[in-house]
Amino acid sequence: MTALTSDIAKFVSTMAPGAAPARVNYGARIGMLDCVGTMIAGADEEAVQIISRIVPTSTTNDGAPEIPGGRNLSASDAALVNGVAAHVLDYDDVAMDGHPSAALTPAILSEGWALGSSGEEAVAAYVAGYEVWALLQELEPGALHERGFHPTAIWGTLSAAAACARLNRLNPEQTTNAIAIAASLAAGTVANFGTMTKSLHAGRTAQSGVLAARLAKDGFTASPDVLEHKAGFMASHTHSGNPAVTRGDWGLGDNWRLEKMGINIKRYPMCYATHRSIDAALDLAGEHDIDPATIAEINVRIGDAQDLMLRNREPKTALEAKFSVEFALASALVARKVGLKELDDGFVRRDDIVDTMRKVKRSVTTERLADMPPFAPDDRVSIRLKNGTELKHEPVVRPKGHWQKPMSDAELREKFLDCTDRKLGRKQAEELFEKLNNLEEVRNLRELPVVKI
Repeated sequence: MTALTSDIAKFVSTMAPGAAPARVNYGARIGMLDCVGTMIAGADEEAVQIISRIVPTSTTNDGAPEIPGGRNLSASDAALVNGVAAHVLDYDDVAMDGHPSAALTPAILSEGWALGSSGEEAVAAYVAGYEVWALLQELEPGALHERGFHPTAIWGTLSAAAACARLNRLNPEQTTNAIAIAASLAAGTVANFGTMTKSLHAGRTAQSGVLAARLAKDGFTASPDVLEHKAGFMASHTHSGNPAVTRGDWGLGDNWRLEKMGINIKRYPMCYATHRSIDAALDLAGEHDIDPATIAEINVRIGDAQDLMLRNREPKTALEAKFSVEFALASALVARKVGLKELDDGFVRRDDIVDTMRKVKRSVTTERLADMPPFAPDDRVSIRLKNGTELKHEPVVRPKGHWQKPMSDAELREKFLDCTDRKLGRKQAEELFEKLNNLEEVRNLRELPVVKI
């Protein structure tokens, strides 16, 4: 008899550090590295500061730091604040159908710091969490986005619980309880995209992972069949109506999904649904030296699920602009950049940006890319100039930074230092990059120079 919940728990609790292939561990390492960078870059955002103000300082010795300030918090509160910071800029990586590192990294660093875990144990925890997420997504043929659920907050909560269970070295029964507890903590809706609450999804997901593992460790119980039960987690969240919870042969520990699907590092602090279109627009702008004033119309074709996520056609704020393909294309064509500097309220409201946004015409396809179901097989961008000239970019399947079109180590370092240099100073930022880039060699996560003292 298949037993999805307990089978996953057995895999998580028995997976030894270093058991995964090198390519898998590399993906976990760069995911955590990049996430720490975006976490530090986002730490001063208003959403993070609001969350931080309601969280009390901890006076215990088993807490974890609020990054990068260093204030001691309980591990669960540190996961909350750092998780919001990791996702608030929408600059963190993506994979599968969401943001695995923003869900996993804050939980792993907070709980791992409290436990004194090694870097090798942190990497193993990340891998365990990723594999759980990937399997659950694989078993649900429908897209959670279309049901209104944010996958990062749904799959991510169970994944973070699995990662924290692995850090705490819980046995199979305790790990089953941790995952089952997490099943009742998962929540997040697509309708809150473009607001502060989207980043709260990541923070609460990380926090819930810590809480679920700690409750299970202390003897808290939950349903051992919570995933596969007919009134359980998968049936409750399914969009297809037919999750494959009785399939068996899960392939955990043999079919390493992280090796195949990987981690996609973002080049732009925007919803990933815009990235292929941005690549195309930047290429056209550079190749043809386009003057935005000469543009008559910008045509973009995206997938229907992308269209749903990119809900803001006339954004007024930087937060809204992160979920607007109109802004993404306008910024690419006017500034020839889509970076942290452009994600500014004043820039979003500039007359030339607003004028260019109004020239964007969307079209939508229902076709899907097999390995990233929310997205179309490709994004297509063309520009018609006022003189009648038509400029068309070839369809873009993989954005720069994709697992199959990866950034170099130098490019990873450049993004990390851009995110961290101002807050940490160059010396500490470079030291942190080197530590994270060689995470398996770190004996204790408390050695990471992630806080300003």
